Amino acid sequence: MQSLKEEILMLTGEDLTIEHLVALIKNPESSVEIADEAILRVQESRAFLEGELGKRIIYGVNTGFGPMASHIINPEETVHLQRNLIYSHAMGIGEPIDEQYVLSTMIIRLNTFLKGYSGISVGLIQQLKAFINHRIIPVVPEHGAVGTSGDLVQLAHIALALMGQGEVFYQGKRLPTAEVLQTLHLDPYELKTKEGLSLINGTSTMTGIGALLCFKSQDALEIATRLGGFALELVRAYEDSIAEQLHNVRPHRGQVAIAKQLREMLESSKMLRKRDELKRPTEINGDVIEIPETVQEFYSLRCIPQILGPVYDTLAKTQQVIKVEMNSASDNPIVDWKNKLFLHGGNFHGDYIASALDQLKMTIVKLTMLSERRTNFFLNRNVNHFFPPFMNLNKPGLTLGLQGLQFVATSTVAQSQTLAFPHYVHSIPTNGDNQDIVSMGTDAALFLAKVIDNAYVVLAIELITLGQGTDFLKAEDKLSSSSRELYQQLRAVFPTIKADRETVSELPQVVKTLKQNQNINPRLNLNET
Repeated sequence: MQSLKEEILMLTGEDLTIEHLVALIKNPESSVEIADEAILRVQESRAFLEGELGKRIIYGVNTGFGPMASHIINPEETVHLQRNLIYSHAMGIGEPIDEQYVLSTMIIRLNTFLKGYSGISVGLIQQLKAFINHRIIPVVPEHGAVGTSGDLVQLAHIALALMGQGEVFYQGKRLPTAEVLQTLHLDPYELKTKEGLSLINGTSTMTGIGALLCFKSQDALEIATRLGGFALELVRAYEDSIAEQLHNVRPHRGQVAIAKQLREMLESSKMLRKRDELKRPTEINGDVIEIPETVQEFYSLRCIPQILGPVYDTLAKTQQVIKVEMNSASDNPIVDWKNKLFLHGGNFHGDYIASALDQLKMTIVKLTMLSERRTNFFLNRNVNHFFPPFMNLNKPGLTLGLQGLQFVATSTVAQSQTLAFPHYVHSIPTNGDNQDIVSMGTDAALFLAKVIDNAYVVLAIELITLGQGTDFLKAEDKLSSSSRELYQQLRAVFPTIKADRETVSELPQVVKTLKQNQNINPRLNLNET
């Protein structure tokens, strides 16, 4: 079994998890090692491939690629063919993909190789391992992948770096790869037959990004749930909207889990009300009378479990898809050395990942919309009928409170709503129509990353709003421990707004505080049944 002990992650090709991946990436002192049985599988696979080179037609080994697969390659040119493949595909353009995403990609690519179905040599395994352990991160441009035949362009830039070419990030600097390898006394890798194809045929980039985004999504869901509880306290909501009995009669897994989390977080609150506190008037003059009490809250407050529940369920499903993919052989052809076969197919097609990430993206956008609607509730006196306009704690008219900040929330949500459309259905044929239907999985992952970043901006604005509401009510000592903790963390970096002031430098600190807040409370358990 794979484990992360003494800062070493043992890779087997069989049981890599998102949790181990995140732990490795967060700890710059950690490293990977490779299980002996995995090395044996790699050797067996390579030996079978080499033994069959002169006997069979094998795509991408002794043939051309894509529409040129019918061109048979001279045996003396098969290694040159692999270099040409990398040079012709390492043509991405745009800003570099985040270094953590590239590191995640390399770890997953190494793990998939260890299954022993790629026909590569142990030397390539060792080169990839060295890059991971030294944290040599290839510069991988964001634009270029269509997500079918795998992440060809992005993975080609990683392959180029393994060959000692292109650029890498190392110790905080962007440097020529050759310079870094010389500093570390590492040799550039010389590709062997099929190895260029094995390096770039696969879904490791979209999967690597997606794995880390699952972790970030879980943190965002945790924060959104806590802020939902905080909001319930400030409106002195009735407890029955999160009651166990209510959610057990509609037992969707995520809905039940979110409601349970809310009950546990709000257990120490002195603000929530019981339904029996709402008394029916003893005398009714006429047919209808209006009472000053709110009988039930707006949907953005009353339906938190029903709205965040699908986020929970979608995230759990996405994590399962990612886990399967990161432990799968996703290149072509598959070298089935046990059965003496070369299996030509499409395991590199990214639809599973693209579809899952698009679904997760849509639910994170809905989470963001929910947060913005609660912010609007508290800032709009015409809706809440209680709090000052825009949470203005000074002189309405002369001072504007959080009026400008609401514009930021509105525009950020609007951008995320545009990004919510599934990229998975944006297939455009390419590669001489050989790739006639594609996944767009890597771009789907990068759009999800943007949506998650946007979510934290909107959640931060909600926290600022709730902090103002707490000050207006003078309610800090009545809050639950969860909400009070959030309030105190907010005030450590963002003082109460009374007189209007410049806040440009303070706002990013609130976002940063939320992103660092992931381990304050027990995390939502996506493995609960």
